[in-house]
Amino acid sequence: MKIVFHFLTVIGLFTFFACNQTTDPNQRSQYFDTAGMDSTVKPGDNFFLYANGGWIKTNKIPDDQSGWGSFYTLYDENQKKLKAILEEASAKKDAPKGSAEQKVGDYYASGMDTMAIEKKGYEPLKPMLDKIAAVKDYKELVSLLAASYAAGDGDMFGFYINTDDKNSSQYIVCLAQTGLTLPEKDYYTKNDPTTVDQRKKMVEFATQLFKLTGSDSTSAALKATDILKLETEIAKSHLSPVELRDPIKNYHKMSLADLEKISPNIAWANTFATMGVKPDSVNVTQPKYVAALNSLLASQPIEVWKAKIAFDYISANAEDLSKDFRDAAFNYNKIFSGQKVQKERWKTMVSNTDGGLQDLASELFVKKHFTAEAKKRMDELVNNLQVAFKSRIEKLDWMNDSTRQKALTKLNAIMKKIGYPDKWKSFDDVEISRDNYFANNQSIGRHSYKEMITKLGKPVDKTEWGMTPYTVNAYYNPSFNEIVFPAGILQFPFFDANADDAINYGGIGMVIGHEITHGFDDQGRQYDAEGNLKDWWTPGDAEKFNAKTGEVVKQYDGYVILDSMHVNGQLTLGENLADLGGLAIAYDAFKMTPQSKSKEKIDGFTPDQRFFLGFAQVWRLINRPETMRVRVTTDPHSPEMFRVNGPLSNFQPFFDAFNIKEGDKMYKAVGARAKVW
Repeated sequence: MKIVFHFLTVIGLFTFFACNQTTDPNQRSQYFDTAGMDSTVKPGDNFFLYANGGWIKTNKIPDDQSGWGSFYTLYDENQKKLKAILEEASAKKDAPKGSAEQKVGDYYASGMDTMAIEKKGYEPLKPMLDKIAAVKDYKELVSLLAASYAAGDGDMFGFYINTDDKNSSQYIVCLAQTGLTLPEKDYYTKNDPTTVDQRKKMVEFATQLFKLTGSDSTSAALKATDILKLETEIAKSHLSPVELRDPIKNYHKMSLADLEKISPNIAWANTFATMGVKPDSVNVTQPKYVAALNSLLASQPIEVWKAKIAFDYISANAEDLSKDFRDAAFNYNKIFSGQKVQKERWKTMVSNTDGGLQDLASELFVKKHFTAEAKKRMDELVNNLQVAFKSRIEKLDWMNDSTRQKALTKLNAIMKKIGYPDKWKSFDDVEISRDNYFANNQSIGRHSYKEMITKLGKPVDKTEWGMTPYTVNAYYNPSFNEIVFPAGILQFPFFDANADDAINYGGIGMVIGHEITHGFDDQGRQYDAEGNLKDWWTPGDAEKFNAKTGEVVKQYDGYVILDSMHVNGQLTLGENLADLGGLAIAYDAFKMTPQSKSKEKIDGFTPDQRFFLGFAQVWRLINRPETMRVRVTTDPHSPEMFRVNGPLSNFQPFFDAFNIKEGDKMYKAVGARAKVW
């Protein structure tokens, strides 16, 4: 029942499903890969393949990855950098107790000591499994679940504390839908052969975990089958991935008394008291789920519930246990990722150290690998992108002055975070030893929960980050009206202080524009300059906006992958709008630079051509079919080919740069082009 605590609502640039470039940046002299292009493809037919086809033909996905390309190679490089830091820290056995070096070094060492982990088997799980086994009815189960949150675990309540969407200066208790093992609700009802097999594999996975924790084969299989049936009932109450994107549909603030009315079996006053919080109101993001949970707790046999909670607990902790548990988890997860072999242990521990001890690891990382010069250059780029977007808003022919002024106010109010936080979080209450990896993770879980619940009743801390500086990603947070660019992504191929403007604006410039545009996409536009969910649009402008975004939905609905699966234009709308806007804004900002006004060619390409090629090569990625099937149903980002070709097919400067005319596959007549911002 290990849980992920939701601190911020963020809209990221890219979703990893699982992450050889090792060039020394000080020795890099070329910033565009001409050898990775495919000149047999016309740029006007498929620009993604024109820019990346050569690389795609000669590269394969490493066996321990679900995909490969720009994000993965940079993540891989960052992992090697952090590995060196962690190995150095773990070698310092005399580091002062409680110091960052001691905690990250000993945590890393404890996770690398697989022999000690092997000896323990599933012994660390027994105290909780015994508690689950002793439960006599659903009321006792609710009490156990509530207590488990305070212990750093938690299950079924979807509990977290976040900023109040309609009052961004306050925190609020939130309850969200949860309780499913498969990726989303439709996996429980679809009857295509792939999905049917995935349900079968889930039952096999649960059966194996029960057998590994002492159940005989017959009872293990019966419990696993019952879990699938129970989760199928739970899934009926879930919203779809598309519905989850609607902030209005997912905001239901109610009093504790009203929450008790829709779910009396959970006895929320007592439950929250056990969890260490005393809210006067709650945002029940998906009320249908909470009502269904209330009903199912009483109607389903307690032995089925006990099996479900035990399975959740074992599976959540499987990767922290002995090899037989890790193998079982990998063999199940690979049906969705396509990953062929498990990652080397050091990669897992680098990732876990960053995820668990966050700022302690990141502080060591940025000290060594992020410069003040890079931060200054990024400040300049972000400011130029804001100027470019301001100009676009001022020239919109479909927006009236009332909405326009509020849009400009919001744009000017965007908070910018670059590289790393101004202050680092404390992990003083986390106890880390070299010889007990599982206990270390329990201590981290308790810390994370305590850090979260102590926010309630305090002013919102807008200095907080939703990603660690080590992360290869970026995001927009509507509640803070902020754009955030961790140090992890501020490296080649996205950004290099020595690269020409065309490459930087096509790469990180587009990323900046993408995140700014999220403040004005179909979700972000519903939040005002202070980060409150509030309608600041005139009805007429909102209607025009929706008509324009409808054309974007239609365009992306038409894209096909894996021969028959279509991109879901509604699910990916926000990211597609951010890609469309990001490209246009980045290009406008690039046109302010001296390079864009010259005719000097580099690598045989004009400045404009180089901008578009740099943009396309940032999205150089390949994915396994298993990963892509999950992405199409759950990921709000379009596949990378369409993140390139989709925006470009609507953009006249691209047509001009490569002389693209009617008859080319990517060409669209002026009246057929999708354009919002």
